[in-house]
Amino acid sequence: MNCVLGPDNILYDTLLFRVIYDFVGQLLPCGLAYVASGFAIMFLLANGVLLGAGGFSWAERRLIGRFHNRVGPNRWGPFGTLQPMADLFKLLFKEDLTPRGADRIVFMIVPVAMVAPVILMMAVVPFAKDTALANLNVGVLYVLAVTSITSIAIFMAGWSSNNLYAMFGASRGVAVLISYEVPVVMSLLGVVLVAGSMSMADVVSAQTVPFLLVQPLAFFVFFAGTSAELNRTPFDLAEAESEIIAGYHIEYSGVKFALIQAAEFGAVLTSSAVMVTLFLSGWSGPASSYLGWAWFLMKIGVLAFVFSWIRATFPRLRIDQLLAFAWKFLLPLSIINLFATALEVYFLRDGAGILEATDLWIMAGINFGVAIGCLLIFGTLIQDKVRPVRPVSGVTIAAPEVF
Repeated sequence: MNCVLGPDNILYDTLLFRVIYDFVGQLLPCGLAYVASGFAIMFLLANGVLLGAGGFSWAERRLIGRFHNRVGPNRWGPFGTLQPMADLFKLLFKEDLTPRGADRIVFMIVPVAMVAPVILMMAVVPFAKDTALANLNVGVLYVLAVTSITSIAIFMAGWSSNNLYAMFGASRGVAVLISYEVPVVMSLLGVVLVAGSMSMADVVSAQTVPFLLVQPLAFFVFFAGTSAELNRTPFDLAEAESEIIAGYHIEYSGVKFALIQAAEFGAVLTSSAVMVTLFLSGWSGPASSYLGWAWFLMKIGVLAFVFSWIRATFPRLRIDQLLAFAWKFLLPLSIINLFATALEVYFLRDGAGILEATDLWIMAGINFGVAIGCLLIFGTLIQDKVRPVRPVSGVTIAAPEVF
């Protein structure tokens, strides 16, 4: 059958979907071809994210090994490239245990709830021109809504495990996610104001000047907030091994643990993809008509390297430092950036509401000055708030009783 998508279809602008739909439409009725094409693309996205998570786990372990002056994975395959597969097979054959007294249904849902947001985020991310599964006009809002599922999944993991350590880790994780969600949302409002749209494809098209230069303060806030939401060092209090063993997933083993780990590593790549789309011009680059996907992957690799670099460099923060950094540092910065961006857009845009490249360069110069000033001022104000409390001379603190 000859199946043709109409221009009013939500997937009409997706080149990848049209190619698959045209091929499958020759073999199946149009209705089944439409559903089969959607499942085919989701299958590709899901496996791409999971394979990317395995590749990133190997690359990060090798990189951190170099930081620690050791080799890293080097036994399975050349340069240890098959180590993720070996770890996967090991976990697949491990016993899958459920704690006594746990809520079995919720306990089993958690790994899927952790992986789902990672895959769903990629549905609106265009890795080349016309390649997003769905070019939603509220793509930025969709990403924020999907990522909020993670906080629910973390709390479900802690509560359903019937374990105090898991509950402590979940409580920490939810506190961090709620705290950092506010500045992250505020930082993206500036991007939406400059782009004039919440569509991810429109944001890329609006970046005649990369928004990393136009919105440096927003990028800093978004990067720091995303690191905290991903439980990456130095924000990994929810999984502090020296304090609460493994945190909210302490009771998970086997396939469930493999899914949670895949979600954590895959989230780094998908978050990097979102940052590339919003701040680094997406697939744009020389010969982007043919090499857009290569530019996109290269930019993701750079951001993933920065995530690993930070993990290998910085120590873990205390809980008071972590929350103070969100509410007393990142939130004021995001509010200042939002007000500055709103004023700049109001005075610089033309009658049609469009910002030219010259306007964006002017905004870049202003916002860089604002960013440097804010970082210096707020950094000075908050540094005394996060230092360790000095003991008062002459005061003895009694040791806690051990029962």
